[in-house]
Amino acid sequence: MIVVTGATGQLGRHVIEGLKAQVPAERIVAAVRSPEKAADLGVTVRKADYNDPASLDAAFAGAEKVLLISGNEVGRRVPQHKAVVDAAKRAGVSLLAYTSAPKADTSPLILAPEHKATEELIRDSGLPYTILRNGWYNENYEQTIKQAAETGGFVGSSGQGKVASATRADYAAAAVAVLTGEGHENKIYELSGDTAWTSEDLAAEIAKATGKPVTYTDLTPEQHKAALLHAGLPEGTAEFVVALDGNRKDGLLALVTGELRELIGRPTTPISETVAALV
Repeated sequence: MIVVTGATGQLGRHVIEGLKAQVPAERIVAAVRSPEKAADLGVTVRKADYNDPASLDAAFAGAEKVLLISGNEVGRRVPQHKAVVDAAKRAGVSLLAYTSAPKADTSPLILAPEHKATEELIRDSGLPYTILRNGWYNENYEQTIKQAAETGGFVGSSGQGKVASATRADYAAAAVAVLTGEGHENKIYELSGDTAWTSEDLAAEIAKATGKPVTYTDLTPEQHKAALLHAGLPEGTAEFVVALDGNRKDGLLALVTGELRELIGRPTTPISETVAALV
């Protein structure tokens, strides 16, 4: 039995669909906080709350493999993930897979510390594991793409920093390959798209898709934060967005490894396809 946590999330739904194409639906468990949201998945649904260890024990009963999709509560992920790791150990699973972040153990990426701590918990558990260090999603730029298509431009502070992104479906396919394949125990995969692109490249793709001029304006971090605050973002969110652009500028999201392409057996989805689909 394969258990997927966070199965009603955007990545989780892709994983469930990919698994259903490979294994019987009755061998798949969607472990979710709100079971009513999972009624359309077509697999067994069990309640699983990262903050309720007893629910995790019930959700993991009979599990052979577990995919821990990282929680979305920044600042609370480590204790939540620890509860999942502990429950997986109690269940005696043969593989625990985890969706981490690029170079999580060494990167200064703003998102890395919680992922690094979770990876350490998994290794210390003694369970066979696979770490899927997911790079950036094309879909992370959906709002930017739509806004730029309407207004003819967007701003940021990433400079010439590149992003080797791929779609959620691409990363989900890698998780499915690990959960249904062999020989992935105790491995770490650095997953990223086949092509790294800049914000100027993104502007060019939006212009191509819309048939209208689109510009990217590079700001200082201070100017970028001011623009985000003016647009109505809370200060903490604005600071986070600016920090991510700084990480991009420093090249932390530019690594093209080819490991995602190798795992899924096909090229990754270029940002141009996502742009075309959105506009």
